[in-house]
Amino acid sequence: MKKIYITDLDHTFLRTDLSVSDYTKKIWNSYASNAVLSVATARTYKKTAQFLEGVTVNAPMILLDGALIATIDRKIIDTKFISKEAADIIIDEGAKLGIYPFVLSLVDNELNEAFSYSTTLNSYQSEIIKRYVNDDHAQAFKDLRAMKNNFKIVYMADEALLVVLQENFKAVFKEELKYILAPEAYMGCHFLTILHKDADKSHGIQSVSEAVGFDLKKLTVFGDNFNDIGMFELANTAVAVANAQEGVKERADIVLKHTNDEDGVAKYLAEVKNA
Repeated sequence: MKKIYITDLDHTFLRTDLSVSDYTKKIWNSYASNAVLSVATARTYKKTAQFLEGVTVNAPMILLDGALIATIDRKIIDTKFISKEAADIIIDEGAKLGIYPFVLSLVDNELNEAFSYSTTLNSYQSEIIKRYVNDDHAQAFKDLRAMKNNFKIVYMADEALLVVLQENFKAVFKEELKYILAPEAYMGCHFLTILHKDADKSHGIQSVSEAVGFDLKKLTVFGDNFNDIGMFELANTAVAVANAQEGVKERADIVLKHTNDEDGVAKYLAEVKNA
């Protein structure tokens, strides 16, 4: 049975400038005929497809932190949604503290997505929005409301504020939702991501395993942040890049000598291939 390699994107497979080097493409693609290759990312389908141009992906992708499982040719395998009613309550709870989220939603079954946000932004959010100025799926609203099918809701702010916000959500929703509070590696702030309770990378790997029929004992995963821990626990081999969060490194089987900007994943795969 083929070996399986699933990698996180941001700060793991992608360089800081969101590119994939020619070297990484060459090494990764050299595994295409003899291995199952995929990604597990917080990114949307659209962004993931853009970043992976020229990169082989031959299994369903785990997208939006596991809220969406889909193939590179737009076939939806599984979805985990937050309802409009719950999402609107989440937006209103944040508004009480003067903060508004990014809301990522599914528009239709053709995998068209919506990235909705408030016209009221903090400095961190304003910086992120600069990256989306040319995206036709991004839209600002004075009165932000959720859509019918919402993949995830993301707040971006200082950690102390997000800790309070997370506790407020837990008081309302208990264990009905999943909350991921994690640092943003380069902006000096934190993200609070709210998802369906079964939307995570570990459930995503189970979905991909069922779709492809692979053995978890042959699975190697790569990551850098706390939303990768679930798949670390499932995989036979969990690999953290050198720039990973310390708590993630502690959960890894292997910590690489190289960072994402130094083609850490590809250099590991080259060593394994030549071993």
